[in-house]
Amino acid sequence: MALNLKALGKPLGPVSKEYNWKDAVLYALGVGAGFDEIEYTYEKDLKVLPSFSIAAVFNFFPLFSTEANVNLAGILHGEQQLTFHQPIPTEGTLKTSGRLTHFYDKGKDKGALVVGESETWHSNGKKLFTSQLTLFSRLDGGFGGENAPPQTLVMPERAPDFEVADAPGKDQPLLYRLSGDIFQLHVDQEFAVLSGFEKPIMHGLCTHGFACRALIKSLVPGRPEQVRRMDCRFSKPLYPGDPIKTQIWKEDDGRALWRVVNARTGETVIDLGRFEYGDVPEEQIRFDGRVAIVTGAGGGLGRAYALELARRGAQVVVNDLGGARDGAGAGSASPAEAVVAEIEAAGGAAVASFDNVATAEGGAAIVQTAVEAFGTVDIVINNAGILRDKSFVKMTPENWQAVLDVHLSGAYHVTRPAFEVMKARGYGRVVMTTSAAGLYGNFGQTNYSAAKLGLVGLMNTLKLEGARYGIRVNTIAPLAASRLTEDVMPPDLFAKMKPEFVVPLVVFLCSAECAASGQVFNAGMGYFNRAAVVTGRGVQPGDGDRPPDLEAIQAHWDQINDLAGAAEMTDAMAALMDLVAPPPAAGAEAPAAAETPDVAAVFAAMPDAFDPEAAAGVEAVFQYVISGSGGGDWQVAVRDRACKVKPGWAEQPTCTLIIAAPDFLDMITGRLDPMQAFTTGKLKIEGDVMASQLIGKLFRVQP
Repeated sequence: MALNLKALGKPLGPVSKEYNWKDAVLYALGVGAGFDEIEYTYEKDLKVLPSFSIAAVFNFFPLFSTEANVNLAGILHGEQQLTFHQPIPTEGTLKTSGRLTHFYDKGKDKGALVVGESETWHSNGKKLFTSQLTLFSRLDGGFGGENAPPQTLVMPERAPDFEVADAPGKDQPLLYRLSGDIFQLHVDQEFAVLSGFEKPIMHGLCTHGFACRALIKSLVPGRPEQVRRMDCRFSKPLYPGDPIKTQIWKEDDGRALWRVVNARTGETVIDLGRFEYGDVPEEQIRFDGRVAIVTGAGGGLGRAYALELARRGAQVVVNDLGGARDGAGAGSASPAEAVVAEIEAAGGAAVASFDNVATAEGGAAIVQTAVEAFGTVDIVINNAGILRDKSFVKMTPENWQAVLDVHLSGAYHVTRPAFEVMKARGYGRVVMTTSAAGLYGNFGQTNYSAAKLGLVGLMNTLKLEGARYGIRVNTIAPLAASRLTEDVMPPDLFAKMKPEFVVPLVVFLCSAECAASGQVFNAGMGYFNRAAVVTGRGVQPGDGDRPPDLEAIQAHWDQINDLAGAAEMTDAMAALMDLVAPPPAAGAEAPAAAETPDVAAVFAAMPDAFDPEAAAGVEAVFQYVISGSGGGDWQVAVRDRACKVKPGWAEQPTCTLIIAAPDFLDMITGRLDPMQAFTTGKLKIEGDVMASQLIGKLFRVQP
C-alpha cells in the first residue's frame, strides 16, 4: 500500500459532535482535575479546559488517516498544535472541517509525516479553535517526497520558572478513554504486548491534558479563557501510574515554553511545547495573507468591496477598465489608480489592473497581475458590468453581445484562471453578481437579465467542481447606488442605497468563516435574504407507460403548478431523480423503506463482490467474529485470485476482525467509516493489522 498523495488539499468533513457539561466534566476528571480545581468539575460556574477541544472532536481525526491511506500498523500521534479563538462553551454542537496539508518523507526506513489542519465552529456561530495534527506513520516513508523542515525551537538550559508535579493514576486510561479515544492500546494487555509495550500505555492526549492544567495553574490561574495557543511534540510513551513533572519557562509577556518529564525515569514524554496566553482579542473576520481580485472596482460597489477587504488585511487587485457606463470608449487608468491610492494611504496593499474582462486575454492578465504582485489568488469578486438597455425588438446583436461579454463571459474569463490557482492551493472564494433583473426580469433589459441569470448557472456548476478543493462560490444580487442605477431608480430611493449596506454580506462570502456555497443572496439598504430556485412535488397524470394527452395536463394543472412542499435541488441529477421518483402524493401510502441486509446475507454476497484482478499475489484468511443478534463467526479465504467464504473458525487466520452486528451492517451500508470504527474501538483487529487494509481493495463493497 502507499500514501494517497492525491488527497492533499481535499476538504474533509464537516463532522458534528454534540456535547454538554457532563462531557466537559468527565474530560476534566480524566486528565486529573478534582476538588482542588472545582471550576472544571462542578457544573455551577463551570469552565471548560481548553485541551477538551481535542477529545471533543476526536471523531474527526480518523478522516486524516483514512484519506491519507496510512498503514495503521505504524501510526503514532506525532505533534499537536492548537490555536484558541474563543473560550469553549459548556454545551452545544461542534462542527469540524479540515484538509490534509503536507506529506513529508523522512526516508524508506524512517517513516513519513502526515499533516492535517482543521477548524471547529460552535453552534453559536463562533469559530472556537484551529488544530494542526501531525501523524508519524512509521511504515510509509520512501515515497520520494520532500523532508520536513528542520525544527528550530530550542528548549532553555536554565532551570524552569515553574515545575508542577502530578501523579496520573494506574487506572487513568480507563477514565480518560470514556471521553472518546477507546483505542485498545490503552486498555488491552494482549494488544499492548503485540504493539511492543509491556502493558497498556497512557493516552498521549491524556498527558497533554495534565500539562494544560499545569500551564493554566502556573500562568493564568483559574482563567482558562485566556489560553490562546498550545503546541507540542509527543516523544516517549508513558505508563499509567508513572509520576510526571510539567516544566515551564516564561518568555516575554504572554508566551512560555514547556515540556513534560517522566519523574521516575527522567525521560521527556512531551517536548518542544509552546504556550500563549492573554486577553481574548476583539473578534473580527480578517483577510491577512489573502489575495483578492475585485473587477469593476474603480467606483461604486467594487470600490467599496476593495476598500473593506484591504481594511481587513487583504492584498487587493483593483481592476477597472475605466470605460463609460455602456462600455464604450478607450478606458482610463484613473478610477483604479485612485482606489489603489486610497488603500495605500490607509496602510493597505493594492495594485491596479486596467485589463478588459470581456476578453480571455484580459481575464488571464488580471489573474497574472495578482500572482506577480502577491504570489497567489484566494478571492475573486466578479463585479464588472455595463448597461445597454433597449426593448427587445430594438435590442441589436451588438448591444446584446456587449453586455454578455462583460457580465457573463467576463466572469468566466477571470474566474477560470483564478480557479486553477485556487484548485492547486485547496482554497478559494468566488462571488458572482446577479440582479433582480436576472432573477425576476425587468422591462428593457433582456441582455442584462440573460447575462445575470447565466451567472447563477455558472455558480451552480462551479460549486460542484470546487467543493473538493475548498472553493466556495456564491452569488449576490445587490441593490445599491451606482452609475449603472443612477437614472433607473427614484432619487429618494437612490439616496438610501449606499454601497456600504451591501458590503458586509459580500465580504463575509469571501471569508474562510463562510461555509455557504452555491447560494444566491439579495442585499440592499441594510436588508438581506436568500433567493433560491425550488422544485414542486412531481405529478404523473398518466400511467407512466404512455405520454399523457393535453387534456390530462389541463386536468392536473393546479397540481403541476402547486409549489406546496417545494424543495431546492443540489444538482441536475438530484432534480432528475426527484422528477422520476417523486415523493408520494398527499394521502398516498409511502413505499416501504429498503431493508438493511442481515449478516449472513452479506457473507453470502461476498464472492460476487470479490475482484480477482485486485487479488493478484494475495494469500490471506480473514476471520470475522460478529457479536450480538444475527452475528456469528465467518472465515473468508483469498488465494489464487479466488475467494471462499464459510461459517466457523479458521485454524490460522491472517487477521481477526471483531465487531458487533449493528456496527458491521453500518459499515456495509456506508453509515460507519471503517477507519472510524477501528479508532473508536467499535472494530478490533487482531493479528496482521496491515493485511486487514486489503479488504477494501479486494471487494467492491467493504465488509
